[in-house]
Amino acid sequence: MKVILLEDVKSLGKKGELVNVNDGYARNFILPKKLGLEANAKNLNDLKLQKANSEKIAAEQLAEAQKLAEEMKEMQIKVAIKTGEGGKTFGSISTKEIAQAAKAQLNLELDKKKMQLDDAIKTVGTHMVPIKLHPKVTASLKVIVEGK
Repeated sequence: MKVILLEDVKSLGKKGELVNVNDGYARNFILPKKLGLEANAKNLNDLKLQKANSEKIAAEQLAEAQKLAEEMKEMQIKVAIKTGEGGKTFGSISTKEIAQAAKAQLNLELDKKKMQLDDAIKTVGTHMVPIKLHPKVTASLKVIVEGK
């Protein structure tokens, strides 16, 4: 019997796949536990429409992320860090402070977990911070660190 999976089933397949299983397995396990639907014409058509819709949404999200990445090339934020004699800095700038500064200065919501900063910024100057906006899109934000 052909079944459309509604959830991931270990050793059988992922959500949305069309799989061929024994009749008893489908009748006694997959269908009662709502893990899948029988693959009839209506359900196959619904699956096709769902996949088309999810592909359309994914394409829109990718285009939106690419547009934001282009806009971010021109953007910059300024962050202050405490400095002492000889330009020695006290503390560091983390992704949390960068996200807060972006919200305050650019009105831009950035997730601090998406910033790919190897170490916290500990020097005064200009730094490029890579930000993962989408699995396929990474943008850079210019962060200017000033001493105070």
